[in-house]
Amino acid sequence: MYRSLIFVPGNNRRFAEKAKTLQADIICLDLEDSVPPNEKDIARGIISELTTQRHEYARPLYVRTNSPQSGLIEQDLKAAKGFDGVVIPKVNSPNEVNHVGMQIDPTTHIIPSIETAEGVVNAYQIASADIRVNALIFGLFDFLHDMRLDYDEKDSTGFAYSRMKVPVDARAAGIAAIDGIWQQVEDIDGLVKDSTIAKRLGYSGKSIIHPNQIRPVHNVFRPSESEVEWAKKVIEALGEAMEKGSGRGAVRLEGRMIDAVHYKQAKAILDEARK
Repeated sequence: MYRSLIFVPGNNRRFAEKAKTLQADIICLDLEDSVPPNEKDIARGIISELTTQRHEYARPLYVRTNSPQSGLIEQDLKAAKGFDGVVIPKVNSPNEVNHVGMQIDPTTHIIPSIETAEGVVNAYQIASADIRVNALIFGLFDFLHDMRLDYDEKDSTGFAYSRMKVPVDARAAGIAAIDGIWQQVEDIDGLVKDSTIAKRLGYSGKSIIHPNQIRPVHNVFRPSESEVEWAKKVIEALGEAMEKGSGRGAVRLEGRMIDAVHYKQAKAILDEARK
């Protein structure tokens, strides 16, 4: 599931430890916006250490690198080895996805974040650039900065087209779309309203920045019938390998490669559906 992707500052060891029990669908340790320049190396060290603790996290564990234009991404990708996936911010072209793809493990998933005018224009090509791309994120605030627009939560005119285009392109490429963050951590009503709009636009979930946002977002993005049916197929395809240690750990299902991460997500979908 992609209902929630929570960003956790990679330079804060205490937050990284607490994230082990969070029930967001994806836990994303951050090396970008939440980490000041003088603490990037500290954050990489913490994240590298957590590779050995991967099994202690309740949900799939990703790392958000710095952007392809930053000159820091190669170091970030080395620190992210062994994780379930990487989130790549400010992706402008499919070539940037391909460059990342050459530096990561074959089973590591890629979530490009669309945060610029160029990225919006190329969103479908970015989504289709690598079979390991499993979702797009729409990064609202950096997009507004790139467009030289001010944010007004009561008027979405300036970003409405781009916010609508990203999930369309993602769907056309056969992957999920995750909406941008809601900055007002204390405003849960505003979060729910914004998430409801995102769901109507075709997003599968929302980026979040605080544990208190997980449950309200999940309540909006409940598993659909098609998601439940897909989860049942994944469990059937991988059940023997995951539960008994026999059979293949990665198989092709309806044109997609699925593995242990998909199995864990499928179980979460069925658990949520039962609730």
